[in-house]
Amino acid sequence: MDMTALTFAIGDVHGCFDKLDGLMRRCTEYAGTRSFRFVMLGDYIDRGPDSRLVIDRLRRLCEQRPNAMVCLMGNHEDLLLAAVENPAEIGNWIDNGGDTTLESYGVDGPANLPDHDIEWIRHLPLYFDDGVRFFVHAGIDPAVPLDQQDRETMLWTRKRYSETASPGRFIVHGHTPVRSGQPEQHPHRLNLDTGAVYGGPLSAAVFTPDRTSPVALLVGSKTICVGDASKPV
Repeated sequence: MDMTALTFAIGDVHGCFDKLDGLMRRCTEYAGTRSFRFVMLGDYIDRGPDSRLVIDRLRRLCEQRPNAMVCLMGNHEDLLLAAVENPAEIGNWIDNGGDTTLESYGVDGPANLPDHDIEWIRHLPLYFDDGVRFFVHAGIDPAVPLDQQDRETMLWTRKRYSETASPGRFIVHGHTPVRSGQPEQHPHRLNLDTGAVYGGPLSAAVFTPDRTSPVALLVGSKTICVGDASKPV
């Protein structure tokens, strides 16, 4: 194991390409000469203006750097796939920001979206387990083993549980915007959705192989060094 390697987990993008581009550059600068990978937590599309640019950037990076790029599925990608597969679901997707995604692609319906983007989205994994941390879009049910979590929970849950018991991994997720605009850290969990599409920053957590919790948070243009994970940030 390369003990100098870094993992950057990035929260919900929602079509905010400029914020994504800026944050990825900051992550690269932070890494310096160290190797690193990105773990994207889902919700790349909808609500923001540049969903097409976001998908194009992430899909190409996955093709170019498959061992250094992990993109998870979010509930908004799930909504899009439902609309593609069943016309009765189009209204639900549109009501949740799908209209901005169609506008960014310059099309009037999900059937006209590029096949290569739809296929890429269709094959996104629901989680990434690095043996220390469990990365997922929405969260987990700690009463269920991590390898038995269901799709609905991982993509959609907003239920929160007692923070005292460890689920066996440090859980890193997005999905529920934090009103403070700061990542929300608990002893066994970190929420990285800082509401980029609502005017907040886009945030990344920096992880090293020798520590379970993040060593730093990149929140917009700020770098926050993180102390003991048992204390809220």
